[in-house]
Amino acid sequence: MFKVNIAGKQLQLENKARIIDLFDNSDKKYVVATVNNRLRELTFEVNFDADIELFDLTNVDAIKVYETSLRYLLAMAFHNLYPQYQIKISYAISRSLLVSMVDNALPMDKKMLAEVLAEMQRLVDADLPFERTTMSKDDAYDYFVKQGQRDKADALQYRPEKTCHFYRCGDYLNYMYGYMVPSTGYINKYKLFCYDGHFIAQYPRYEAGGIIPEFNDEPTFSKVLKRAHKWAKLCNSEIISKLNDHVREDSYIDFININETLHNDMLHDLGERIVSDIENTRLICIAGPSSSGKTTFSNRLRVELMSRGINPLRISLDMYYKDREHIPLDEFGEKDFEHIESLDVELFNEHMSALINGEEAELPNYRFELGRAEKGTPTRIGPDTPIIIEGIHALNDQLSYAIPKHQKFKIYIAPQFQMNIDYHNPISYTDIRLLRRIVRDKKYRGASAERTLEMWPSVRRGEFKWIYPYQEGCNYVYNSALTYELCVLKKYALPALQEVKPDSPHYITANRLIKFLKYFKDMDDKWVPCNSLLREFIGGSCFAEVDE
Repeated sequence: MFKVNIAGKQLQLENKARIIDLFDNSDKKYVVATVNNRLRELTFEVNFDADIELFDLTNVDAIKVYETSLRYLLAMAFHNLYPQYQIKISYAISRSLLVSMVDNALPMDKKMLAEVLAEMQRLVDADLPFERTTMSKDDAYDYFVKQGQRDKADALQYRPEKTCHFYRCGDYLNYMYGYMVPSTGYINKYKLFCYDGHFIAQYPRYEAGGIIPEFNDEPTFSKVLKRAHKWAKLCNSEIISKLNDHVREDSYIDFININETLHNDMLHDLGERIVSDIENTRLICIAGPSSSGKTTFSNRLRVELMSRGINPLRISLDMYYKDREHIPLDEFGEKDFEHIESLDVELFNEHMSALINGEEAELPNYRFELGRAEKGTPTRIGPDTPIIIEGIHALNDQLSYAIPKHQKFKIYIAPQFQMNIDYHNPISYTDIRLLRRIVRDKKYRGASAERTLEMWPSVRRGEFKWIYPYQEGCNYVYNSALTYELCVLKKYALPALQEVKPDSPHYITANRLIKFLKYFKDMDDKWVPCNSLLREFIGGSCFAEVDE
């Protein structure tokens, strides 16, 4: 006999049972569960005392399971219709998926869209079960080679385990890097439509309350992602196996320099644009989500402008925090340092206006350990000196309401990766930033991975509220991704993540990231330049500050 707590009931069982058979899920509301704090599929069998918690599409881990299952459904539908061709699935604008034909083998038009939608609906209506099976890594490699899917075969070479878990649905077999829902009938919430010669697939989002958010066309970001995809193909690193080949073939020094050159080229392009209208540009506003590399980027942009005879003044918005007792509270009753009302917006505008008009301003010196600002240094700038500001609200005109819009040059910065594990399994931009932050917090602040993971949901809420709504209206998007960085971050992130205990509420995320990092080969970081954006996280930067 063993006891199982599930859905508010305690069950006494004699024989092992699947989670899905222990409660009523006829509406297919719940898609995944935790069993004694370990993420498990609903088909997982228990034969021991267990506390089971069920999760619907308002949960971040549940959404990951749903999205993985949707990608499987897409791949299966295309396989059934066009078995001789391959698709690639990438993360795209408006929190969606981009479905492309590898090598543009077939036109992705309305006719194809109708056929794919019909096949997906047929599979959903059939409610076919996903069966998890085990295969040796060698057998899996041979299978995918025979199927003409070298992307999957080559990725498996870097899997440390000797076996791997496949999902079979009818006669279709695929390897997915994540858990799945029990059957195709669960995947009944999605939108698929044509976009720029490809398909966009939307799915529910946890931050939208488990519904599919409205699609926002973001042409600026669409162009950035298209350039990133082109770059990944150009330097032969659009999937992990090709990236690892750069390390295995001892060509990684050139590969590092190629990637750093891309950042240099973007800075050069950005400098050209700013200088071309320097007589009107008084405020250069830089913002991006956490761990995008804002501090190093701001310093390198300052140097870029100095090389053109322009000596900008750099100001951190953190200096304009209100005294701690005046910081507003969030919905959990905690101090909300990411709210715009945490900043003394009126004082900021008073100072910026004064500086731009050639007047003197005494900039504040905020002391975080004291929770208040102290008297700062009187500052005055010349008529041709732009001011660089960086911080969470820099792109929000509410922050700089007193400065005319034509005097502001807005820059959004974030790592926009276009790399996949294989063609059906893209790499999350958010996971890259989280790994950067775990490494940086450990090195510079002595904070454990546990602490970083604990803060991350709050950080994400602030990004959705205060950064993403303002990103499309910027003048320039700087892609801070370095294709090689995961091979370097791995040796710093893995030990920190392995410290997270199995009973931690953050163990699920830590364990997922550990499994992900194991696919990357180690790369020696001694050849990473001292001014590289990556140095902001791993140390050794020639710029003293680190990003908040």
